[in-house]
Amino acid sequence: MKITALLPARLESTRIRKKLLKKIKKIPIIIHTLNRVKLCKEISEIFVCTDSNEIKKKVQDNGFKVILTKKNFSNGTERISSIIEKINSNLIIDVHADEALLDPKNLSKLINFHKKNIHFDIVVPHKKSLSSSDENIVKIISTKKNKVIYFSRAKAPFPYRKKGSYFHHLDIISFKPNALKKFKIFKKGFLEEIEGVELLRALENGLSIGTFEINTSSFSINTEKDLKNAKKILIKDKFIKKYFDKTN
Repeated sequence: MKITALLPARLESTRIRKKLLKKIKKIPIIIHTLNRVKLCKEISEIFVCTDSNEIKKKVQDNGFKVILTKKNFSNGTERISSIIEKINSNLIIDVHADEALLDPKNLSKLINFHKKNIHFDIVVPHKKSLSSSDENIVKIISTKKNKVIYFSRAKAPFPYRKKGSYFHHLDIISFKPNALKKFKIFKKGFLEEIEGVELLRALENGLSIGTFEINTSSFSINTEKDLKNAKKILIKDKFIKKYFDKTN
Protein backbone atom coordinates (compact mmCIF):
# COMPACT_ATOMS: atom_id res chain seq x y z
CA MET A 1 0.00 0.00 0.00
CA LYS A 2 1.09 3.53 -0.69
CA ILE A 3 0.92 5.63 2.48
CA THR A 4 1.14 9.43 2.41
CA ALA A 5 1.71 11.63 5.44
CA LEU A 6 0.22 15.14 5.34
CA LEU A 7 1.18 17.76 7.93
CA PRO A 8 -1.27 20.69 8.05
CA ALA A 9 0.68 23.75 9.19
CA ARG A 10 -0.21 27.38 9.87
CA LEU A 11 2.27 30.01 10.95
CA GLU A 12 0.27 31.79 13.63
CA SER A 13 -1.03 29.85 16.61
CA THR A 14 -3.22 30.98 19.48
CA ARG A 15 -0.93 30.33 22.44
CA ILE A 16 2.65 30.41 21.08
CA ARG A 17 3.57 32.93 18.37
CA LYS A 18 5.00 31.23 15.26
CA LYS A 19 5.01 27.99 17.24
CA LEU A 20 6.08 25.65 14.45
CA LEU A 21 9.27 27.66 13.85
CA LYS A 22 10.23 27.76 17.55
CA LYS A 23 13.49 25.89 18.03
CA ILE A 24 14.25 23.00 20.34
CA LYS A 25 17.95 22.03 20.32
CA LYS A 26 18.42 24.47 17.40
CA ILE A 27 15.78 22.68 15.27
CA PRO A 28 12.31 24.13 14.52
CA ILE A 29 9.39 22.13 15.91
CA ILE A 30 8.01 21.32 12.46
CA ILE A 31 11.40 20.00 11.30
CA HIS A 32 11.57 17.70 14.33
CA THR A 33 8.14 16.37 13.38
CA LEU A 34 9.01 15.88 9.71
CA ASN A 35 12.20 14.00 10.46
CA ARG A 36 10.42 11.71 12.87
CA VAL A 37 7.70 10.96 10.32
CA LYS A 38 10.47 10.16 7.84
CA LEU A 39 11.77 7.49 10.25
CA CYS A 40 8.54 5.50 9.80
CA LYS A 41 9.30 2.83 7.19
CA GLU A 42 5.65 2.48 6.11
CA ILE A 43 5.41 6.12 4.96
CA SER A 44 5.94 6.47 1.19
CA GLU A 45 5.84 10.27 0.89
CA ILE A 46 5.46 13.34 3.09
CA PHE A 47 3.96 16.76 2.33
CA VAL A 48 3.50 19.85 4.48
CA CYS A 49 0.22 21.63 3.67
CA THR A 50 0.51 25.32 4.48
CA ASP A 51 -0.41 28.82 3.37
CA SER A 52 2.79 30.27 4.86
CA ASN A 53 5.76 31.11 2.65
CA GLU A 54 7.92 31.31 5.78
CA ILE A 55 7.07 27.71 6.70
CA LYS A 56 7.42 26.67 3.05
CA LYS A 57 10.98 28.00 2.86
CA LYS A 58 12.08 26.36 6.12
CA VAL A 59 10.57 23.02 5.11
CA GLN A 60 12.08 23.06 1.62
CA ASP A 61 15.48 24.14 2.98
CA ASN A 62 15.42 20.89 4.93
CA GLY A 63 14.59 18.75 1.91
CA PHE A 64 10.86 18.21 2.43
CA LYS A 65 7.95 18.85 0.05
CA VAL A 66 5.25 21.49 0.41
CA ILE A 67 1.78 21.92 -1.04
CA LEU A 68 0.51 25.49 -0.74
CA THR A 69 -3.11 25.82 0.37
CA LYS A 70 -5.60 28.61 0.81
CA LYS A 71 -5.60 30.52 4.10
CA ASN A 72 -9.07 30.33 5.58
CA PHE A 73 -9.43 26.96 7.26
CA SER A 74 -10.92 26.28 10.69
CA ASN A 75 -8.75 23.23 11.33
CA GLY A 76 -6.11 20.89 9.96
CA THR A 77 -8.56 18.35 8.52
CA GLU A 78 -10.12 21.06 6.35
CA ARG A 79 -6.65 22.05 5.16
CA ILE A 80 -5.53 18.56 4.11
CA SER A 81 -8.91 17.68 2.59
CA SER A 82 -8.64 20.79 0.39
CA ILE A 83 -5.71 19.24 -1.52
CA ILE A 84 -6.76 15.57 -1.44
CA GLU A 85 -7.35 15.49 -5.21
CA LYS A 86 -3.59 16.01 -5.68
CA ILE A 87 -2.71 12.88 -3.69
CA ASN A 88 -2.71 9.35 -5.11
CA SER A 89 -2.44 7.06 -2.10
CA ASN A 90 -4.14 4.15 -0.31
CA LEU A 91 -4.08 5.79 3.13
CA ILE A 92 -3.52 9.36 4.27
CA ILE A 93 -1.88 9.93 7.65
CA ASP A 94 -2.63 13.31 9.19
CA VAL A 95 0.19 14.29 11.56
CA HIS A 96 -0.13 17.49 13.56
CA ALA A 97 2.96 19.56 12.78
CA ASP A 98 3.68 20.23 16.47
CA GLU A 99 4.34 16.52 17.22
CA ALA A 100 8.06 17.12 17.85
CA LEU A 101 8.16 14.19 20.30
CA LEU A 102 6.50 11.74 17.92
CA ASP A 103 7.60 8.12 18.17
CA PRO A 104 7.77 6.77 14.58
CA LYS A 105 6.67 3.36 15.87
CA ASN A 106 3.30 4.88 16.77
CA LEU A 107 2.77 5.75 13.11
CA SER A 108 3.53 2.14 12.20
CA LYS A 109 1.01 0.92 14.79
CA LEU A 110 -1.64 3.27 13.38
CA ILE A 111 -1.04 2.20 9.78
CA ASN A 112 -1.04 -1.50 10.60
CA PHE A 113 -4.23 -1.21 12.66
CA HIS A 114 -6.04 0.57 9.82
CA LYS A 115 -4.82 -2.00 7.28
CA LYS A 116 -6.32 -4.78 9.44
CA ASN A 117 -9.51 -2.77 10.12
CA ILE A 118 -10.06 -1.24 6.72
CA HIS A 119 -13.85 -1.12 7.31
CA PHE A 120 -13.20 2.08 9.26
CA ASP A 121 -13.13 5.29 7.18
CA ILE A 122 -10.91 6.98 9.79
CA VAL A 123 -8.76 5.71 12.66
CA VAL A 124 -7.75 7.86 15.66
CA PRO A 125 -5.57 6.19 18.30
CA HIS A 126 -5.83 7.10 21.96
CA LYS A 127 -3.83 6.82 25.15
CA LYS A 128 -5.34 5.94 28.51
CA SER A 129 -5.24 8.44 31.36
CA LEU A 130 -6.72 8.95 34.80
CA SER A 131 -6.94 12.71 34.20
CA SER A 132 -9.53 14.62 32.17
CA SER A 133 -9.21 18.21 33.41
CA ASP A 134 -7.53 19.72 30.31
CA GLU A 135 -10.12 20.98 27.82
CA ASN A 136 -7.40 21.21 25.16
CA ILE A 137 -7.26 17.41 25.20
CA VAL A 138 -10.08 15.69 23.33
CA LYS A 139 -11.49 12.57 24.96
CA ILE A 140 -12.75 9.58 22.96
CA ILE A 141 -15.77 7.44 23.84
CA SER A 142 -15.92 4.15 21.96
CA THR A 143 -17.56 0.71 21.88
CA LYS A 144 -15.97 -2.63 22.78
CA LYS A 145 -15.41 -3.13 19.06
CA ASN A 146 -13.21 -0.01 18.87
CA LYS A 147 -15.82 2.13 17.12
CA VAL A 148 -15.83 5.79 18.16
CA ILE A 149 -19.25 7.07 19.16
CA TYR A 150 -18.27 10.54 20.44
CA PHE A 151 -15.45 13.04 20.98
CA SER A 152 -15.55 15.60 23.78
CA ARG A 153 -13.43 18.20 25.53
CA ALA A 154 -15.50 17.61 28.65
CA LYS A 155 -14.89 15.15 31.47
CA ALA A 156 -16.25 12.17 29.60
CA PRO A 157 -17.33 9.59 30.40
CA PHE A 158 -18.43 11.41 33.54
CA PRO A 159 -17.69 9.47 36.79
CA TYR A 160 -21.25 9.63 38.12
CA ARG A 161 -21.33 6.13 39.64
CA LYS A 162 -17.65 5.20 39.75
CA LYS A 163 -14.25 6.41 38.64
CA GLY A 164 -12.95 5.24 35.29
CA SER A 165 -10.23 5.85 32.74
CA TYR A 166 -10.21 8.54 30.06
CA PHE A 167 -9.02 8.02 26.53
CA HIS A 168 -7.09 10.93 25.06
CA HIS A 169 -7.24 11.59 21.30
CA LEU A 170 -3.72 11.38 19.82
CA ASP A 171 -2.76 13.80 17.05
CA ILE A 172 -2.00 11.21 14.38
CA ILE A 173 -5.01 10.16 12.30
CA SER A 174 -5.41 7.71 9.41
CA PHE A 175 -7.92 8.46 6.65
CA LYS A 176 -9.11 6.58 3.64
CA PRO A 177 -8.71 9.09 0.79
CA ASN A 178 -12.44 8.91 0.06
CA ALA A 179 -13.21 9.92 3.65
CA LEU A 180 -11.26 13.16 3.15
CA LYS A 181 -13.03 13.76 -0.17
CA LYS A 182 -16.35 13.47 1.64
CA PHE A 183 -15.18 15.62 4.57
CA LYS A 184 -14.24 18.33 2.09
CA ILE A 185 -17.90 18.86 1.17
CA PHE A 186 -19.42 18.38 4.62
CA LYS A 187 -20.58 21.49 6.46
CA LYS A 188 -19.96 22.08 10.16
CA GLY A 189 -22.57 20.32 12.24
CA PHE A 190 -24.33 21.10 15.52
CA LEU A 191 -21.94 19.07 17.70
CA GLU A 192 -18.77 20.42 16.11
CA GLU A 193 -19.97 23.97 16.57
CA ILE A 194 -20.37 23.30 20.30
CA GLU A 195 -17.28 21.18 21.06
CA GLY A 196 -14.86 22.56 18.47
CA VAL A 197 -13.76 19.06 17.44
CA GLU A 198 -13.73 18.66 13.67
CA LEU A 199 -14.03 14.87 13.60
CA LEU A 200 -17.51 15.26 15.06
CA ARG A 201 -18.35 16.50 11.56
CA ALA A 202 -17.37 13.08 10.22
CA LEU A 203 -19.47 11.27 12.84
CA GLU A 204 -22.48 13.51 12.25
CA ASN A 205 -22.32 12.65 8.55
CA GLY A 206 -22.11 8.90 9.05
CA LEU A 207 -18.41 8.16 8.57
CA SER A 208 -17.08 5.23 10.60
CA ILE A 209 -14.23 6.05 12.98
CA GLY A 210 -12.13 3.46 14.77
CA THR A 211 -9.75 3.74 17.70
CA PHE A 212 -7.22 1.65 19.61
CA GLU A 213 -4.82 2.23 22.47
CA ILE A 214 -1.20 3.27 22.11
CA ASN A 215 0.85 3.37 25.29
CA THR A 216 2.90 6.51 24.73
CA SER A 217 4.32 9.45 26.64
CA SER A 218 4.45 11.77 23.60
CA PHE A 219 2.32 14.91 23.43
CA SER A 220 1.57 17.79 21.11
CA ILE A 221 3.12 21.17 21.91
CA ASN A 222 0.11 23.36 22.61
CA THR A 223 1.27 25.62 25.46
CA GLU A 224 4.42 27.25 26.83
CA LYS A 225 4.43 24.56 29.51
CA ASP A 226 4.42 21.87 26.80
CA LEU A 227 7.30 23.64 25.07
CA LYS A 228 9.37 23.70 28.27
CA ASN A 229 8.67 20.01 28.90
CA ALA A 230 9.56 19.12 25.31
CA LYS A 231 12.91 20.89 25.62
CA LYS A 232 13.76 18.80 28.71
CA ILE A 233 12.68 15.52 27.11
CA LEU A 234 14.48 16.05 23.80
CA ILE A 235 17.83 16.40 25.61
CA LYS A 236 17.80 12.62 26.11
CA ASP A 237 15.72 11.69 23.05
CA LYS A 238 16.81 8.53 21.22
CA PHE A 239 15.61 9.60 17.76
CA ILE A 240 17.13 13.07 17.50
CA LYS A 241 20.65 11.77 16.85
CA LYS A 242 19.36 10.22 13.60
CA TYR A 243 18.62 13.61 12.07
CA PHE A 244 20.31 16.30 14.21
CA ASP A 245 23.26 16.91 11.83
CA LYS A 246 21.04 17.01 8.74
CA THR A 247 18.88 20.01 9.58
CA ASN A 248 19.06 23.70 8.67
